[in-house]
Amino acid sequence: MIGVGLFLLTPIAVVLWLSLHSWNLLSPIEFTGLGNWRSVLSDRQFGHSVLVTLALTAIVVPAQTVLGFAVAAPLARRGRGTTVLRVAYALPWMCAPVAVGVVWQWIFAPSDGALNAVLGRRVEWLSSPSLALPAVAAVIVWMNVGYVALFFVAGIRAIPREILDAGSLDGATGWRRVRWLVLPLLRPTMFFVLVTGVLSVFQTFDAVYALTRGGPDHHTDVVGMRLYSEAFEAAHPGRAAVMAVVIFAVMFAITVVQHRFLRDRTGDET
Repeated sequence: MIGVGLFLLTPIAVVLWLSLHSWNLLSPIEFTGLGNWRSVLSDRQFGHSVLVTLALTAIVVPAQTVLGFAVAAPLARRGRGTTVLRVAYALPWMCAPVAVGVVWQWIFAPSDGALNAVLGRRVEWLSSPSLALPAVAAVIVWMNVGYVALFFVAGIRAIPREILDAGSLDGATGWRRVRWLVLPLLRPTMFFVLVTGVLSVFQTFDAVYALTRGGPDHHTDVVGMRLYSEAFEAAHPGRAAVMAVVIFAVMFAITVVQHRFLRDRTGDET
């Protein structure tokens, strides 16, 4: 309880308190009441950042979930080399996001980048308004697929062998086996992967900062970048605190919706 109080409840209380005050990191703190709240909730730029984050979530979460399951299916089999492959797939997730962003910035470079060299043409991956967000999403998916796959591997291995054997006797093989046996039994794992995936995307900052700094023209200005810019570049931690509270409420609401949607399907009635 001491750890929860110091590292969870106290920071939340400080953010709520700071959202009601004005401070530029140098002058004395002044109480402003709901002034920061009115300013942030009417800020179109913050609303744009929320929409960008939702769009990034809509790309990343389904892609990394599908790819993670596809990767997990062969990795769940017991055989030579599977342990090495599981470690290899998890390496991008274990690397520092800023370092990964720097490497992919070189890969996406328009003039001497590795990707354009392979394609044989010049493509402005990170400076094109239509390509920047999908490029960032691709990097995040690449980083997280191994992490997602490890949970699916654990879920697949936890399925009783007797159930799969009984399904095989009834003709459930191939895709039918996956559709009618494996996926229904993986719903608790699916719920965890989806919830943590959404929360992870809403907290994305490092990769976006290293790749695009929120550009071009704010097309990758996710809420993590907006919080950083407001708190440390514009020196308005009070407004940043309001944004943090709003994003926390959005993430909490999305988690509740996901829980209610999947509750009956996972057999969890609590």
